[in-house]
Amino acid sequence: MKMVFAIVNKDDSGVVSEALTQEGFFVTKIATKGGFLSAGNTTLITGTDDDKVDQVIQIIEEHSKSRKELVSIGSIGTATYSPFPVEVTVGGATIFVLPVERFEKV
Repeated sequence: MKMVFAIVNKDDSGVVSEALTQEGFFVTKIATKGGFLSAGNTTLITGTDDDKVDQVIQIIEEHSKSRKELVSIGSIGTATYSPFPVEVTVGGATIFVLPVERFEKV
């Protein structure tokens, strides 16, 4: 058994969790905040059998799209402020797969 942690953009979290649920996976959502942009994220947690990990990852990849956004330099934590926005890539997913030593549902 594996535990899959997926950190996705808050704008994608509903679509990703719905797609996982439709395929029969149980999902726990936790609101999180990224460090670089201090942007809202959602960490999705699901446990699954080893042979279904690739399916979970595929669903996450299909529904977590990267996109470009304009942000001001002051909003990304630097000491210098610029009134001109900078284009950055947001979205996508960061996925961790961990082994599960024991699982109980009580």
